Amino acid sequence: MSESVSVRCPVCRREHLYAAPSYPCECGAPVCLPLDRHGVPTAVAHQVWDEAWVALECAVCGRKAEWPQPELGCGCGTVLRIPVAGDTCPRAEPDMDTAAPPRRAFQPITIRTARDAVTVAALYLRWLGYEDIRRADQRPPSGIGLAARGVLAQVDPTVRPASPRDVECLWLTAMTESAHCVYFSLAGYTTEARTRADTLGVPLFVLDLTGTPQPVNSLADELGGG
Repeated sequence: MSESVSVRCPVCRREHLYAAPSYPCECGAPVCLPLDRHGVPTAVAHQVWDEAWVALECAVCGRKAEWPQPELGCGCGTVLRIPVAGDTCPRAEPDMDTAAPPRRAFQPITIRTARDAVTVAALYLRWLGYEDIRRADQRPPSGIGLAARGVLAQVDPTVRPASPRDVECLWLTAMTESAHCVYFSLAGYTTEARTRADTLGVPLFVLDLTGTPQPVNSLADELGGG
């Protein structure tokens, strides 16, 4: 578990106590971001995708993946980016149980912003077993595209329900890349979009504000093991 560190806002000089959240690795072990106690937090003026992730190696299985860069919202309105020390999470206590543990329940993250929605979708894909989640090469007509080996996902954080065209565009792009596809929407789907997804074989998930992807069709149920 991450230790708490004292963080001072460079804008208003207010002190905060911050502990980085832990994320579930594919092997089931918690990945805790090692915070740099001597580092200086920086104010984030503009969110840049490449700067919003940090590569970290799991201390249990050695798998390296990208996780959300630690950030803290100050009361003055400034978003602080917390520096991370090293590229390996702190080693957890050894597990004396030799039996293979079942896959842990997905650990949700509260969705407050569009970036949170994308983060949840990326973590859920990793929880499903996909590695090396990255931004897709082709930008979808709406939302954000995520890609990993064998899968293409679209994350729509807007307040507009996804349309049949949105589903079709994702499916067509995935077909050209010989990949499976998954759709995550914050506002849900129109009835026509659900029908089209069932026809094309596209799993649909709704992102509720608690940060837990909820399956919309039977394909999503099967994908999530429901």
